[in-house]
Amino acid sequence: MSVPLLLEPRTRDTTDALAARLSARIARLLRRSLHIRHLDAGSCNGCDWEIQTLLGPVYDIQRLGIDIVASPRHADMLLVTGSVTRNLERAARATYEAMPQPGLVVAVGACACGGGVLHGSYCTAGGVNNVLPVDVYIPGCPPRPHALLHGLLVALDRLDPRIAAANVTVDVPQP
Repeated sequence: MSVPLLLEPRTRDTTDALAARLSARIARLLRRSLHIRHLDAGSCNGCDWEIQTLLGPVYDIQRLGIDIVASPRHADMLLVTGSVTRNLERAARATYEAMPQPGLVVAVGACACGGGVLHGSYCTAGGVNNVLPVDVYIPGCPPRPHALLHGLLVALDRLDPRIAAANVTVDVPQP
């Protein structure tokens, strides 16, 4: 069965519309870039490849105001892939605790959402929700880049009330 030729333009238009909504929401909420720390807690790297696809020329999430950062101390969001192995359980908690609040946790892929094929195994703690408080689940094995963009948009909806409740004040020096 052949794929209709009209599928590609619709997909590109949908992605562009989603990207515009995501960029506008980041600018409104954060007034700067969204900083994401990616944590591989024991994945097969399928989800990691899809996350890296977002950094390439097709999706180019940096033009939307999204940066992948190396330190959890600079992160607004923790993007976790893989079912959490027993060896990385403590490291995942330490990474989450190092994030400034209000921080978001997004579980990416079937393994992170519920344990995946390793569910119930002696070597894993299961899904991310068994170790960290998860705000958004992005299912799939692996989830497509479009699903990842949609998940980031949903996560920003979860961040909006937290920022309002934080009651953050900034001292501005008077001249």
